[in-house]
Amino acid sequence: MKPKSPQESRAETAVLMMPPDANPMGNVFGGVIMKHVDLVAGIVAKRHAGHANLVTASIDRVTFLRPVFIGNALVLSARINYVRRSSMEVEVDIDSEDFDAGARVRTGTAFVTMVALDKDGRATEVPQLLLETDEEKKRFSEGKRRMMTRLREAGKA
Repeated sequence: MKPKSPQESRAETAVLMMPPDANPMGNVFGGVIMKHVDLVAGIVAKRHAGHANLVTASIDRVTFLRPVFIGNALVLSARINYVRRSSMEVEVDIDSEDFDAGARVRTGTAFVTMVALDKDGRATEVPQLLLETDEEKKRFSEGKRRMMTRLREAGKA
């Protein structure tokens, strides 16, 4: 399999937050945000893996820094940091865009582990990452460290 650059799989999406997405005070539910985090991470993983069925193995290190409100756009930017044999770490930056104020602010981050499965539901190999920049190499190293921690915590390392 030919290695792929992290740039080949990047994704960004924006979703307008509506009243059903929030509590009575207008704060968007964390679960709604996490749903969209999972979706955009899946797009990145699918772009990278191509052939496989992608499933979410974990969503961790989710940090909510500021609230997102009804009427804001939830803007999610996702990139792949680390690839093992069949698993990938996708980092998602969560922003809120306030159209009235003309401002976009970081409201959170998340790390999503996606696993590629074959047609029989078994883990299958995905392309390795082609690391071209110092930043990509740094993200890969940090992602590897987080993945090893996840595996240790799950009793699989």
